[in-house]
Amino acid sequence: MITVIKKGILSTGKRKAGQIIQPKVKRGKLSTAQVKRGILSNLPPEVAARGEAPQPSMDRRDGAGNRGRSYARGNARGRGWRGRCEDRGRPSTQPPPSTASAAAVIPSDAPPVVGTCPDMCPATERAQRERLRDLAVFERVCSDPMRTSRSLAVKKFCRTISSTGIQASDIRPLPVLRETMDYLWHLLNSSEYPFEIVHDFIFDRTRSVRQDLSIQNLVNDQAIGIYEDVIKFHILSHQRLARSCQDSDASSLCYLNTEQMMKCLLSLFDMYHTIHKINSQSNKEAEYYSFFVLLHMGCKIPKMANSLSFWYSQLPASIVRSKEMIFARTILRCYHLGNFKRFFCMIADEATELQLCLVEPFLNEVRARALMYLNHSGYKLQHHPLTHLSDILMIEELELEDLCRICGLEISRSGDTKAFAPKQTTFSLPTPLSKSSGIYISREIKR
Repeated sequence: MITVIKKGILSTGKRKAGQIIQPKVKRGKLSTAQVKRGILSNLPPEVAARGEAPQPSMDRRDGAGNRGRSYARGNARGRGWRGRCEDRGRPSTQPPPSTASAAAVIPSDAPPVVGTCPDMCPATERAQRERLRDLAVFERVCSDPMRTSRSLAVKKFCRTISSTGIQASDIRPLPVLRETMDYLWHLLNSSEYPFEIVHDFIFDRTRSVRQDLSIQNLVNDQAIGIYEDVIKFHILSHQRLARSCQDSDASSLCYLNTEQMMKCLLSLFDMYHTIHKINSQSNKEAEYYSFFVLLHMGCKIPKMANSLSFWYSQLPASIVRSKEMIFARTILRCYHLGNFKRFFCMIADEATELQLCLVEPFLNEVRARALMYLNHSGYKLQHHPLTHLSDILMIEELELEDLCRICGLEISRSGDTKAFAPKQTTFSLPTPLSKSSGIYISREIKR
């Protein structure tokens, strides 16, 4: 007599001559009682000890592929596997690969490094860069690519850095970082080289300054002052690069400059939040918060595409009600609504120098849209004098005439008066205007 499992019911039967009856095992886990009865006596010992049925073939040719995958998934759950629906709302016990690798490189419990480098560039880096001829034009002694000095060399930005390789002698303390920033600022104002070369050098060296601040975890009034100077450099570069944005190289510089400016602002806001806990505050805080709002005007950086409403709600009431923030919010609203008259009036009356530098690359875009509104909505027989429009749009009359031609508008002359007639079908909004025309505000704004 042979004991057989059939649909979960024990039965007995006689074996015919030459016939071998294989036990039909139920898929999935069997009860402990069945294991104890020795029903799985013909299975391998390790399988019988776990109380599991043999896994079907995964070969698609026998039609058991899907059953095998389902069984493997169910079998893995018993060994700690968690399905897609089972880990919703639960934090993963294993960090993602990037987080794990970062944690291995920079331990979170490691004490911050205290820099001891007395120079703007460590001596080891100076020697290495002299040997490799890796000296910028501003760092060379007598234009020699293999010679530099302590007063000229500035530490370069290192993209990959490990906590095990950080030496205190390679990190600059806060007073040296302040000295380095002052030197770079002096270089920006006095250099005879093209601005693109100066920008590329200071762009890299300010990233190195920020890196040393981050490694030492420095958050105080002096560190905030350095960050504010770095952002000021990016704002001035935002204006000057836009004026020379004639090719793809300059366009990429504009994008990278704006991207780093946004990162600096976010880091600066975190530092503001930290010093608020000790009842300290920067006197430039409201103005620098307004820069972040103005950067949303025509900016194409993906991280800045979200609504500002939630961000406003997280700010202190004193910042939201400040005149700098009210100006930035109103300007952004006028920009999106096409209220060009109030847009330019507010710029003339309330904009600070740095706010004007941020807004300037978008002025011609607003002017071109104003011409579009006047052309489409105006009465055909009522011409618009360029003298009157130049006062509203804050642009010289000759430059406004060039802008009208770029947009496809024909200018008529009646004596000494130049004007354009509405309803011209040849009008087209140039995109992007700043790269094709190069016309920017030239009138000195009185504030």
